[in-house]
Amino acid sequence: MERGSSYPFRGKSPKIADTAFIAPGARLIGDVEVADRASVWFNCVLRGDVCHIRIGARSNIQDGTVIHVNSGDFPTLVGEDVLVGHKVMLHGCEIQDRSFVGMSAVIMDECVVETGAMVAAGAFLPPGKIARKDELWAGWPAKPIRTLTDRERAMIAGGAPHYAELAAEYRAQQER
Repeated sequence: MERGSSYPFRGKSPKIADTAFIAPGARLIGDVEVADRASVWFNCVLRGDVCHIRIGARSNIQDGTVIHVNSGDFPTLVGEDVLVGHKVMLHGCEIQDRSFVGMSAVIMDECVVETGAMVAAGAFLPPGKIARKDELWAGWPAKPIRTLTDRERAMIAGGAPHYAELAAEYRAQQER
């Protein structure tokens, strides 16, 4: 199994930690950094062409996700131990440590998903919104709907270690 593809742009090349997993079919372009034990899954695109993208340790970017930036003003920053679901769109935003973005959600420029917050599947955070710690945001456009349950907090806490282990298994397959 081959590793995903990375492409330099404007003199910047993606930097990928040795312990990170980049799935086949993933594309990393330009000023992108992926930290230790983080994972970028099948058919993701991380395009750091006009600003930078940072993926923190043990965070996972699931299949089909697209991450881009806003022209020099707004990088996309994903903290540590973050869960980003399948087919998410992140654009010029900050996803802080130990937070969760559900499948097919869209997070726009200048948005912040604070540590411990959750954005529901299919939600749309318009520019400049802040999902606060322990809040669940849902809808189109998304709004805070309630405080997270203990079960949801536990799911977020257990998700990153699970994906880090799964990524290590996939990485070992690639190295064979």
